[in-house]
Amino acid sequence: MFDRSRLRKRRDRAADGFEGFDFLHRRAAGELVERLEDVSRTFPLALDLSSGAGGSAAAIRESGKVGHLVAMALSPVAAERFRSASNTALAGDVEVMPFRDDVFDLAVSLLDLHWANDLPGALIQIRQCLKPDGLFLGALLGAGTLSELRQSLLAAEAEVTGGASARISPLPGLQDMAGLLQRAGFALPVADIDHVTVRYDSAFELLSDLKGMGERAAFAETTGRGLSPRILRRMAEIYAERFSDPDGRVRATFEMIWLSGWAPAPHQPIPLKPGSGRVSLADAVKSSGSR
Repeated sequence: MFDRSRLRKRRDRAADGFEGFDFLHRRAAGELVERLEDVSRTFPLALDLSSGAGGSAAAIRESGKVGHLVAMALSPVAAERFRSASNTALAGDVEVMPFRDDVFDLAVSLLDLHWANDLPGALIQIRQCLKPDGLFLGALLGAGTLSELRQSLLAAEAEVTGGASARISPLPGLQDMAGLLQRAGFALPVADIDHVTVRYDSAFELLSDLKGMGERAAFAETTGRGLSPRILRRMAEIYAERFSDPDGRVRATFEMIWLSGWAPAPHQPIPLKPGSGRVSLADAVKSSGSR
């Protein structure tokens, strides 16, 4: 579905000025550190698979929870930026991981996995590179992301041309990710969601931010028909009509789906099989009520 080469080039171009567009990544990095602080252990060898230009790696190092940090980015230019915030940095693709099995104590990925063509395969490779009882923490953009832009583009293109093409990448939902964690073999999988609303003076400012983040669509197959100025102008009008606040600014929704799971290990707690309980719920309620 996605052209990884095209995505790499867009990440290369965005890397130098990324600090001006990294507000979602900074939010995700802060949340990541909070989640790491909830874990009562440290991680001697950690892997950062985040997109961006080193902000996540810097936050992880400053948390004091990791020892040696290896950072990998799809963009060679972004990987170079990671060098100042990590012990080891390299360019590589999460779809073809260059690591042996059972290497890392921790793996993290912020706002990158929604670009994977084979998301189940990428999660399996992450789990395989973790040592037994190693932890994975990740965040990716979910299905509700940019719903306003998606609707406005579809309406504008249909009105102007009589048809519409996919312009925004399809994204997974929360339940999809919960199931994929289990399918990838993670123990104790958890998926939850963080809704973020960003406001802009116009839809064009949102498009500028997406370009600066390196998050413009990178479909492997395109219609060959670009968005004309007429379609873009109409899109901005529809966006303002449908999704503006009383002060005239427009809203953009980003859904960040958070993932956590552990590489299986013999000593981990295992959920009981359905029907294996020896005390009924009714008996438990009666016992509690008699105290």
